[in-house]
Amino acid sequence: MGRSFAERSHETELMDTETVSFEDYRACLKDLSTVNALTLTHRPILTWIDRATRSLTPGERVTVLDVGYGYGDLLRKIHAWSRRKGRAVDLVGVDLNPMSEPIARAATPPDVPIEYLTGNVFDYKPERPIDFVISSQTTHHMSDEELAIFIRWMEQVAARGWYIADLHRHPIPYHAFGTLARVARWHRFVQHDGPVSIARSFRKDDWDKILLAASLAPGTAEIHWHVPFRLCVSRLK
Repeated sequence: MGRSFAERSHETELMDTETVSFEDYRACLKDLSTVNALTLTHRPILTWIDRATRSLTPGERVTVLDVGYGYGDLLRKIHAWSRRKGRAVDLVGVDLNPMSEPIARAATPPDVPIEYLTGNVFDYKPERPIDFVISSQTTHHMSDEELAIFIRWMEQVAARGWYIADLHRHPIPYHAFGTLARVARWHRFVQHDGPVSIARSFRKDDWDKILLAASLAPGTAEIHWHVPFRLCVSRLK
């Protein structure tokens, strides 16, 4: 019997349940950053941030908070974008896994000022106002109930807006990624968790229900599909 994609899967990912060594975890995050580059994972967020900051006056600074930064590759991409565009951006990341912080720091050049923090984002007390909250490929780890709480938190914390980038639950990426990961010989976590992540991810009606549960009025947030099989939710204030 084939897998049903009608509803979000509750299958657990190895990264969430299995204890691994520091080196093993670093190898997994490094392979995930390669996946992100090959599958254009960060492009929707970079496009959105570019649009959201276009009206800034010269020298006006904004702070971007990345929830679940992992290897730190998205924050480094945003830093490179800010240099190209001449936009003044302070970058902060919060990740639940304590191994992410030293791994992301080591992968970040010394002249790239990114503040990597460890902890539960709901316990995070910003030292400065947060303009934008972003989260990439993290929300499928959460239940619908946790996501409603997360969205309400972002509504309170993000002064200018927030952006969630995640996967579109569909059989094409599910089967295609499984084949690609095996051929590329990516980390065993990536091979196992990639298809599970897709099965745990979203369709538009899932996000409609989650946004309603978060007490957002219809039309407050936007839901957009991006190549290849990304489903992103955003809100500009």
